[in-house]
Amino acid sequence: MTDFLGWFTSTGGSLDGTAIGLADIPETGRSAVALRDIEEGEKLFAIPRSLLLSIRTSELPSLLGEEEWKSLGDGWAGLILCMMWEEARGEESKWAGYLRSMPTEFGSLMFWSDEELGWLRGSMVLDKIGKEAAEKDYNEKVLPLLQKRSDLFRPSLLSSHFTLQNYHIQGSRILSRSFTVSPWPGAAAPADDEDEAPDLVDTSAASGGDVLMGEVNVLGDDSEENIDLGDLDEEEEDEEREKTEDVAMVPMADMLNARCGCNNARLFYTRDDLQMVATKPIASGEQIWNTYGDPPNSDLLRRYGHVDALPLPDGVGSPSDVVEINADTVVEAAKVEAYQERVDWWLEEGGDDAFVLDTTYDLPEDMLSLIRLLLLTQEDWEKAQSKGKPPRPKLDEKSYEVVKVVLQKRLAMYPMPFAEQEALLASTAGLSERRRNALIVTTAEQRILHNTLNKLERLKERSSKASDGRKRKGEKEEGPGPAKKARR
Repeated sequence: MTDFLGWFTSTGGSLDGTAIGLADIPETGRSAVALRDIEEGEKLFAIPRSLLLSIRTSELPSLLGEEEWKSLGDGWAGLILCMMWEEARGEESKWAGYLRSMPTEFGSLMFWSDEELGWLRGSMVLDKIGKEAAEKDYNEKVLPLLQKRSDLFRPSLLSSHFTLQNYHIQGSRILSRSFTVSPWPGAAAPADDEDEAPDLVDTSAASGGDVLMGEVNVLGDDSEENIDLGDLDEEEEDEEREKTEDVAMVPMADMLNARCGCNNARLFYTRDDLQMVATKPIASGEQIWNTYGDPPNSDLLRRYGHVDALPLPDGVGSPSDVVEINADTVVEAAKVEAYQERVDWWLEEGGDDAFVLDTTYDLPEDMLSLIRLLLLTQEDWEKAQSKGKPPRPKLDEKSYEVVKVVLQKRLAMYPMPFAEQEALLASTAGLSERRRNALIVTTAEQRILHNTLNKLERLKERSSKASDGRKRKGEKEEGPGPAKKARR
């Protein structure tokens, strides 16, 4: 990593070489480690904004011209092409030393074979890989431009630097290592007092679109969606353009790994640079972890090709694991005939078309609300429509039966029963890393469904006992009253 560190400091980056170093660790790969004891609040390194690699800083968009650049659309094709082009330039590129340091092999789902992906059957993560959409973008948007602009994309490099495989590699680099970095407000204007220390803004406060400037977080799922411009109106196109313009590769910051509950450093920003600062004391020899939120293992596997195999009270996995249930499964379980009008109304009113169960094993309130909407009588359905409000998420006798069927149907989507998966995961002999990672993901999802189902049945049992108790109490207090009514 000497080459990368030399490039970083020679191009404007600053690094406390007494505090932080880079090392290859078997469990986590390339990692940042503390070379001495680090105090909370210490600045570890700083990256000038000019060193970020994005469509704002690469020359390619201006060289292509507005019309041809727009032909790439507002998805990720533009940034991927910028990275391919910068890498093809070799030492002429400002980011040559950085690009040389980046991985060329990935264990993420984009690079799994069909057989390997089959190990994840049942998990909704298979619908989020986006390989077909990425290849469509390459063939329909990128390739025609490569062939048209031979002045920028040398024909001799098309088979080495501008291939579909390299398109996937650059896209995976973005997916696993990029940050959202909004421009500093009024950055073009001189500072009021150049002697004044720059403000540090804690990027942990950034929360998607609610924070207009300074968001420095790993891209979330909303930012990874492949864009279909035919479905976007003008306002949505502008929002999507802003979103992709803010995506940047941040040298040095992307060397830090992340693990659930381990973060001890955080990226802050000023007008001129981004700064990694220790958020707690770090002992010499410890790994330095950034905070990227706590995504479930299914998302870690999709993005990075690894999982957090943490010991849990009832197995192995992550406290952040989730399982998704499509609204289609709910509709099937409800077994109602005239459902389409109600489902359309639900979606128009902002209802979700998928529901998330997590390790609390609580039922999603919006799923309960949809179930009760589907079960309403025609009269009550018309009342709900007129009020513009779906039913309250109450678990009654009818909705209980539907929820039970929903969970059972969702469990049936996995090809291997839960008990068999647990047994296979416990005996790791002969399992490849990918097979084991897939098992950790699918077993955790099934565990959530099983435990939610068990919790549901316990609630039902307690409710029945409470109901019986109330009934017996009522009979004792009322004495012969009910009998007299019966004789009439």
